[in-house]
Amino acid sequence: MGQGRPRPGPLGGHGAASRQCSSRRSRRAWARPDVRAAVLALLAEKPMHGYQIINEIAERSGGAWKPSAGSVYPTLQLPADEGLISAEESSGRKTYTLTEMGRAEAATSADRPAPWPTLSGSRSHDTGAAGTIAKAGFELAQRVAQVGHTGTPEQVEKAVEVLDDARRCLYSILA
Repeated sequence: MGQGRPRPGPLGGHGAASRQCSSRRSRRAWARPDVRAAVLALLAEKPMHGYQIINEIAERSGGAWKPSAGSVYPTLQLPADEGLISAEESSGRKTYTLTEMGRAEAATSADRPAPWPTLSGSRSHDTGAAGTIAKAGFELAQRVAQVGHTGTPEQVEKAVEVLDDARRCLYSILA
């Protein structure tokens, strides 16, 4: 770089690298599921505590989306502050319920598609084959992570062999 020209920062500036970084960020933000909409939709059905909400979203998305407690609990706080939900503590757990105002808000969103299938890119196929295979893949990834974290070197090696075989088998299904 010549004298007098400012150097771009690691994420700022100009050129292909900074455009690629910003487009990656915008794609990721666009695909992010709507935790608030999911929470309100579930609470419209019945009162739940936070981990019930997390598990219900995971189940309804076929395992494709399991939000973290770090995204659900702060999301529960904002509608509570807005008067849309109330929390009642019982046996050390908070159970969240929609208020009258919350039910009215949930009713205005009732005609929209459920928020959990958005990860697949289509709101119409979250059930059936796409949901089934997403759930199976999610469960497989959990087991792979478990072997990676707690397995012996021999177990990890065997897991890699199994995964390589599975990949080849999946290719042969499509062939």
